[in-house]
Amino acid sequence: MDTASGSGRFIGRTVIVTGAGSGIGRATAVRIAAEGGHVVAVDLDRTRLETLLDDCGPAKVTAVPADITDPASVSAIVAAAGRPVDGLANVAGIMDGFVPPSEVDDDLWDRVLAVNLTATMRLTREVLPAMIEAGRGSIVNVASEAALRPSAAAAYTASKHAVVGYTRSVAFFHGPQGIRANVVAPGAGRRSHSPLASSSSAALFAAPTVRQAAATRPAAVHWCESAGPGSAGRRAWPTPARLHPHRTALPAACRAVAGAPRAADRAPPGHSE
Repeated sequence: MDTASGSGRFIGRTVIVTGAGSGIGRATAVRIAAEGGHVVAVDLDRTRLETLLDDCGPAKVTAVPADITDPASVSAIVAAAGRPVDGLANVAGIMDGFVPPSEVDDDLWDRVLAVNLTATMRLTREVLPAMIEAGRGSIVNVASEAALRPSAAAAYTASKHAVVGYTRSVAFFHGPQGIRANVVAPGAGRRSHSPLASSSSAALFAAPTVRQAAATRPAAVHWCESAGPGSAGRRAWPTPARLHPHRTALPAACRAVAGAPRAADRAPPGHSE
């Protein structure tokens, strides 16, 4: 486990991370564990979860093999935490084989949206009541560069645009209740599996020419910046769905999520960076 970044900002916090067996999900889980948090690691691949557990230790990670598209699994994931959930990282996702709009069929469309969007909604819905009762909580969803510009096929692009819109809605309705909702939009990364292999996304992006590390580590850092410091007791209105492609410097919006964003950090209504 990487302990170089062990700032301790997640001490006493429990965070659910989907897609934790590989890629951005694994990097996020390792980072949170290194900084003192307890990770409820969710993935379809039991072997990858066991490797994560070996690397981080059972005191830091609770492994939950689960299909996030199964509604029955959602309650089981939250119950596995065994304690209040402080944060949720909806990282798991699948590609769509770069099928153009003229060729996408219903099965492909439904599968991609089930993993990338509906599972995000269900898990968020499951953790929100306790977060609202506690008056604090952080939800960070992984969208994609495809939510910013044309860079992927129809089903995947639609799902990631929808993740942004859904996150804005969570921020709008539940920000005054102490819930911070943010989006990270990484750029292209190398896939380590077939586009529809599992809901554990080794990389959420189409282009295989960019090294995986270019997307994985910065995206994990962005998640931790969005979820970590200053969340206890804060009731700051979040900056909804600010989008941070990994190739750019970390904007002020990531710093702002720890407290009320400055007026200069806010995007105009109806716009995002």
